[in-house]
Amino acid sequence: MSGLTPLSIGSLTLSHPVVLAPMAGVTNAPFRELCRRYGGALYVSEMVMARAVLERTPRTMRMIQFGANETPRSLQLYGTEPSSLAEAVRRLVGGGEVDHIDMNFGCPAPKVTRNGGGSAVPVKRALFRSIVRAAVEAAAAESGGKVPVTIKFRKGINDDLLTFLEAGQIGEEEGVAAVSLHARTAEQLYSGDADWNAIGELKAAVGSIPVLGNGDIWEAEDAIRMMAETGCDGVVVGRGCLGRPWLFGDLVAVFEGKDVPPPPPLGEVMVTMREHAALLVEHFDGLPLSRRRARLMAAGDDEVDLGIGGGPGGGNGKGIRDFRKHAGWYMTGYAVGPDMRRRLGMVSSLVELDDLLAELDPTLEMVEGGRRFKRGHTNGPRPVHLPYGYLDDRDDPTPPSLDAEIAGGSGG
Repeated sequence: MSGLTPLSIGSLTLSHPVVLAPMAGVTNAPFRELCRRYGGALYVSEMVMARAVLERTPRTMRMIQFGANETPRSLQLYGTEPSSLAEAVRRLVGGGEVDHIDMNFGCPAPKVTRNGGGSAVPVKRALFRSIVRAAVEAAAAESGGKVPVTIKFRKGINDDLLTFLEAGQIGEEEGVAAVSLHARTAEQLYSGDADWNAIGELKAAVGSIPVLGNGDIWEAEDAIRMMAETGCDGVVVGRGCLGRPWLFGDLVAVFEGKDVPPPPPLGEVMVTMREHAALLVEHFDGLPLSRRRARLMAAGDDEVDLGIGGGPGGGNGKGIRDFRKHAGWYMTGYAVGPDMRRRLGMVSSLVELDDLLAELDPTLEMVEGGRRFKRGHTNGPRPVHLPYGYLDDRDDPTPPSLDAEIAGGSGG
């Protein structure tokens, strides 16, 4: 794969054909910052609802926060009503807040699909087309074509109702810059194996824009294999990078024809954990943890005042609570006992995190096969609930209820 040509998505050129999948509660600014250090890719924010963008709530504004040097600024937008989604795009693009918009049509969360949102939207092909058209036209009008719009979707509702080929073709016809397929149905959720054959089918059906494949990229070699087997133009990495942002460095290596470095010893993992926790405290709690201080903390500098309680240590704040789920992912593949995993999952301050990490053996290596240990969601399969009568007329362009606009979910 050495000499691989860069991936172009509209006006954007990526040095490597790799995209970070939007993941709710995960791909916020701190996590993207850690990932970006390992190489060139497109790092997409967690999903934001179009109506929330229009309301400019504090929580939403934090979700669309980008790092000072983050480029391109990529945001995933969710909506089911063409006019409100177009207005959200106009505000984001016209205000110079983003360089790329990805649209979510893959979320399988029951609270979303039962209201006709997420992965249910492509079922209504006329509505789906009008939503995509509205977003593309709004972005083009505000940016002169400089801000591309892409779409991400699943295979369909279940094996009896597949929509991915039609969705890809509609996206191509309406001017999206690329399409991404999570090669599972909504019914599968995150269970079973991704159907890479479907990615190949989509690539054959959509010829003028890049097709990106998503599903079961657990280690860098999987990306090479997916592209070789399906002919897709790039990969979207989701759960595989949880607790190991350095997966993007591994991907850069394989695409440049270099050897993938061995998994880091636990000591290196702990350094990243400590910095990640510090960045989350700064992000969520507004505490004055400068980047320099975060790095010093990650290096274990005793001169840095970590504080306790509500001080700079982030005691019991949103940031340290958010870190708890990441702690388990970072430990995946390392022979750390259940008691330590439990304690890390209940950590209440940066000081406590330092104390816990000090108990671990920094020379511990990842167990054999640890790279392929699954992380994140594994739930499914589960029947998909749709609104009553939703399948009666797939060409009905009427948007679903307001509940679909305000329901949240995963990035799909």
